[in-house]
Amino acid sequence: MHIMEGYLPVGHALAWSAAAAPFVAWGSARIARSLGSSPDARLLLGASGAFCFLLSSLKIPSVTGSTSHPTGVGMGTLLVGPGPMIVLGTIVLLFQALILAHGGITTLGANVMSMAVAGPFAAWGIYRLCTALRVGPSVAVFCAAAVASLVTYSVTTFQLAVAFPDPVHGLVGSLATFGALFAVTQIPLAVVEGLVTVVAVRTLSSVGLLGASALGKLSGSRGSGRPGPIVSPSTGEA
Repeated sequence: MHIMEGYLPVGHALAWSAAAAPFVAWGSARIARSLGSSPDARLLLGASGAFCFLLSSLKIPSVTGSTSHPTGVGMGTLLVGPGPMIVLGTIVLLFQALILAHGGITTLGANVMSMAVAGPFAAWGIYRLCTALRVGPSVAVFCAAAVASLVTYSVTTFQLAVAFPDPVHGLVGSLATFGALFAVTQIPLAVVEGLVTVVAVRTLSSVGLLGASALGKLSGSRGSGRPGPIVSPSTGEA
């Protein structure tokens, strides 16, 4: 997903940075509010950032100028919400660009928009939709994480297609080319990330760490409308 340093034209890099800035500012305000209202926020923020950094560092070479990898934003979004996850994702991307040469500074805005903005909002929306449809919690978590990963790569596909349209078929042709190449690695990765996220969330739930999380506030007992655990405390089953 990470578009490498210097790969995007300057105008595109600046435009994506400008588009990402308001989201990062909003997310920073949400983090400040979380830290002021919940004593468990630091733990949840730390766990979300660590999970995102770990998964998104497992890169596989992909389409020219980018890589494929899990994103880790699905679980983070379910723990702390989309706003704080935007900031955490931005920090992760910055560290990876500076320390791992994964992504880049000039392409940071574009990478933030795909992984740290589009991914978290997709995860949040899908989880809320699954909750409204009374889908089982483990299935909802899987769908949120997998769709967040796929949406991240869809946005990256769009960014690359806009920057490098096909000389014959234009934007549509470029979208088809980049999308097909990404799909080879990203669809399996999205499935794996969904499964890993379910295991991680069930583990956190089993030790009682989800009560103050965004997931704990969203997860409702069927028919009650009140928050409930994603894993049964007595049986450990979803």
